[in-house]
Amino acid sequence: MDQEEYDRKYVNLKVLKSIQEYTKTEGASSAAVYPIRVPEELLYQVLKLQGPDNADKLIHHIFRLGLDIWSDEFFSEAFGSQENLERFIELLRKRTRGKDK
Repeated sequence: MDQEEYDRKYVNLKVLKSIQEYTKTEGASSAAVYPIRVPEELLYQVLKLQGPDNADKLIHHIFRLGLDIWSDEFFSEAFGSQENLERFIELLRKRTRGKDK
C-alpha cells in the first residue's frame, strides 16, 4: 500500500469513527450545518400537529437514518469488508508503534 492510499484510508477511517461516535451519543454534537431540506408539507403538518420539538426530533431521526445508510455505503467503498478494515487498523497500529520507538 502506497502512502497516498494509506492517507486516504486513514481519513476514511476517521470519518467512519466520527459517525460511530455521533450515533452512540444520540447526536449530541458541537457541529451543525444548515439548512436541511425537507418536504414543506411534512414539516408544516408535523409542526401543526405535534409542535416544534417533535418536528425537530423527526428531522433528526430522518437524518440519522440517511446517515446510517450513507455510512454503510461509504464503508463498502472505503474498505470493502470487515477483514480489510481490520488489516488496515493493524497496519495503522504497526506504523504508530514504529513512530513511538
